[in-house]
Amino acid sequence: MENHPKILEEPYKFMKNKHTIINIGRQFGSGGRDIAQAIGLKLGIPVYDNELITKAAEQSGFSPELFRKSDEKRRFMWLGSIFGSNRYGSFTSGLNDGELFKIQSDVIRKIAGQGPAIFIGRASNYILRDFDCLNVFICAPMDIRKKYVCGREDLPEDKAEEIIFKRDRARAEFYNFFSFGHWGKSSDYHLCIDSSKLGIEKTADFIIDFGREAGLIR
Repeated sequence: MENHPKILEEPYKFMKNKHTIINIGRQFGSGGRDIAQAIGLKLGIPVYDNELITKAAEQSGFSPELFRKSDEKRRFMWLGSIFGSNRYGSFTSGLNDGELFKIQSDVIRKIAGQGPAIFIGRASNYILRDFDCLNVFICAPMDIRKKYVCGREDLPEDKAEEIIFKRDRARAEFYNFFSFGHWGKSSDYHLCIDSSKLGIEKTADFIIDFGREAGLIR
């Protein structure tokens, strides 16, 4: 049986932080990233997605490509001679997905402790489960998601559906393994919302209104 990484070991002083932290999980093609960006613009809060890859690489000393290839996926990767020495080990050592998750978790927690932030995916609601956060999951019907992906990636519908299933499966496996939860299950979030009903901007507005009513957006 694989060992789950131990995180949350450092006794942070800012556990009950008083600034806004929003974690957004999303089905692929649901517009979750666009909604997160819209919320960030409306609230003046930075949004972290691919930026986390760069920050994790900077903190660990590894190449961003290592994190990019394993982003929200479970896999074991040997570094071999591609990567130089770093604070987590020498270039001859192996770095498994648990260690990659630990590095990225440390980055997420550090950012959340420093000020307001919106995190997209990466099991951030689990990583920050002892923080005062608004946790949201965004979904949409398959036909809507296929149209979204086709338009964004310039793909035929059958190929778009294949990619959607593949990406959703990878995200679910990643989240379920590291969080001990169930990706997309309503009990893991404060709000689950179908983005196709209101569209990007109005869904962002709805989430903000909900968060303020719940006392989680300040």
